[in-house]
Amino acid sequence: MSPLERHELIEPLERALVVNSHPDDAEFGAAPTIAKLTAAGARVDYVVTTDGGKGTEDPNVAPEQLSATRMAEQRAAADILGVTEIVHLGYPDGYLTPSLDLRRDITRQIRRFRPDLVITQNPQRRLDHNPFIGHPDHLATGEATLASVYPAARDHLNFPELWRDEGLEPWKVRQVLLTGVEEPNLWLDVADTFDTGLQALLAHASQVDADEVTERVRERARLVGEPQGIGLAQAFLSIILDR
Repeated sequence: MSPLERHELIEPLERALVVNSHPDDAEFGAAPTIAKLTAAGARVDYVVTTDGGKGTEDPNVAPEQLSATRMAEQRAAADILGVTEIVHLGYPDGYLTPSLDLRRDITRQIRRFRPDLVITQNPQRRLDHNPFIGHPDHLATGEATLASVYPAARDHLNFPELWRDEGLEPWKVRQVLLTGVEEPNLWLDVADTFDTGLQALLAHASQVDADEVTERVRERARLVGEPQGIGLAQAFLSIILDR
């Protein structure tokens, strides 16, 4: 068990915003959890920061074609999970940095959707021998999202044009969940929504092999849950800003 204090999801939880780099990142990182939130009546929306135009080994596929395919797959996956709106920021895949422009764009969506909970990617590169050491887009999205949650979304004088010109009032997110962390402090039982989450992941047909990914994600959920006395689980690093 992590030495960190164990957290739970905040209550009440009416709205959640999932901020990820590529179409399919939300499903790889949190699909059964997202299904659990929508099943409980929460509204969930997505922000996808890049266009996903480089996720292929096929040299005959143009970036614009792949991007369009992946956007359609993202909508199909979101529909399975009950996600309401998807905002595609459209930054070029593979080149993302935690720039002020990205921070402003994410802050805009936080103020617009006004979520209680934000789910995003770990901004720290993993060095625990995990083969997924950290896509730079994931790191940039995580860093920019955390900077948007605090302090940018909370204060009038951060990106004042959002308040002055767009009428977007400051907003305080109450909890953040990070995916892909080495030391989680929140484990969620997702046995009831695992199959829904898996079907959403499989909607990304351009990115996954159905047989391989089904076995891998089920085994991962089992390994995460077993030490906690849970059949199938997802784990996150929870940061509580305001109960």
